[in-house]
Amino acid sequence: MEKRVAIVGAGVSGLIACKYALEKGFEPIVFEAEDTIGGVWTHTIDSTKLQNTKEVYQFSDFPWPSSVKDIYPSHSQVMEYLESYARYFGISSCIKFNSKVVSIDYVGEAYEEIESWHFWGGIGKPFGSKGKWHIRVQDIKSCTVVVYKSEFVILCIGQFSGLANIPNFPPNQGPRLFNGKVMHSMDYAAMNSSSAEELVKNKRVTIIGSGKSAMDLAALCANINGPRYPCTMIRRTANWVAPNDYMSGIALGLLYLNRISGFLNHKPGETFLLGVLATLLSPLRWGICKLVECYIRWKLPLKKYGMIPKYSLLQNAFSCLIAMIPANFFNNLEEGSIVIKDSPGFGFCREGLIIDGETRPLETDIVIFATGYKGEQKLKNIFASPIFQQYIMGSPTSMLPLYRQIIHPRIPGLALIGYGGSMTHIATCEIGCQWLAHFLGESMELPSIREMEKDVTIWDNYFKQNAGKSFRRSCISAVQLWYNDQLCRDMGCKTRRKKGILAELFEPYGAKDYAGLTAEIQV
Repeated sequence: MEKRVAIVGAGVSGLIACKYALEKGFEPIVFEAEDTIGGVWTHTIDSTKLQNTKEVYQFSDFPWPSSVKDIYPSHSQVMEYLESYARYFGISSCIKFNSKVVSIDYVGEAYEEIESWHFWGGIGKPFGSKGKWHIRVQDIKSCTVVVYKSEFVILCIGQFSGLANIPNFPPNQGPRLFNGKVMHSMDYAAMNSSSAEELVKNKRVTIIGSGKSAMDLAALCANINGPRYPCTMIRRTANWVAPNDYMSGIALGLLYLNRISGFLNHKPGETFLLGVLATLLSPLRWGICKLVECYIRWKLPLKKYGMIPKYSLLQNAFSCLIAMIPANFFNNLEEGSIVIKDSPGFGFCREGLIIDGETRPLETDIVIFATGYKGEQKLKNIFASPIFQQYIMGSPTSMLPLYRQIIHPRIPGLALIGYGGSMTHIATCEIGCQWLAHFLGESMELPSIREMEKDVTIWDNYFKQNAGKSFRRSCISAVQLWYNDQLCRDMGCKTRRKKGILAELFEPYGAKDYAGLTAEIQV
């Protein structure tokens, strides 16, 4: 029986998935559309820095080199770290670069038969089903297409790359009317540094968006042009930002990543007693979040520049929308090299943009959309089967129906890694990949399809109750340890992983705490 494993994407999640597949004795092949590893990091501008401290954004068994002194490493330092990781664990030799997966198609099992299954894949195991995945891969350079076959596919394509999200416009107010240049932040980030700088130099640049990418782009343009050619940011809503300092990293760790904080939040599938405890402690949770909000508002002049969000920081934890502010961003606002305009909508005209509520058009030379990506559409498009497309998307009023955020109960031979949201991306990907490695090595079994779907519904209700409009992001930050504990119990590994009761309760958890789960003796 063949046990071929294919991985789509060589970003952080793809590298980790390959590492643990190799550790289990498989010979995975990784398809990467770009000519380098890094995933979303290949689509960010050079001035971008980590949003987490390096201690949080770190592999469990591969620490940052001592030469990196920055609390929040730079783009180049992150890329060097990922490349070193790939070389050290022999991942690089498994990657086929410039190889874009056009589609995947499951062949060999009738859909009627799949619908009748009681266990995942018909037998509840990763291998042994009659079906195989046919993976259509296009060589980016030659445009030729080759079909590969695999018994198991791991999708590591994430939400934040590939398919640009461009807003809709009023009739006859689209980008074609504009005499200047229009592009997405993804395309700008793909340019080399000198060309990117030359494009915006001495130009009036308008950035659409208010997230991390928008702020990084605005800061970059402001540093290049100064107040003579101010960069304008157009946003619909303000989101919470945090100071780029060590205290912010500590605060987030203490708020969301230690065990004592877990008692303050309701959790999906919690026991009655845990639910009562979370309800009783809800005033304390509210007070702590307000204290952190006060620190942020004291540290940063949010009120002065109209940057205080209309929602609480607590809600932000359920949506993974907080961003670290770029260096000198408020200095740029003070000197006028960055201008923020709030508007629910806008359209294009010949001179620039028509902003709702303003009588005169905003004259500009370049418009850059920092409006994110259509991650769900990209995920849907990779499936050749309309039935599997419907399976993976689920209902538009529910989260993506993934058991443990990894396995779809109705799609055999397939796993997703790194798709859901988290403030500790590497740690979440690592424990997910170790869980998957246990399953691929057949040292762990899945429950029945009905039981998995029941668990998916429990998590779906949790996200909808807490994350508001962002429930489809499946952000687990507020219940990170609860999620980790579930995966540890599935693997038969201990959930309490600190030394001593005080460390267990108050010390933030990270990737290092979950090192070696694939080799850990089951309890």
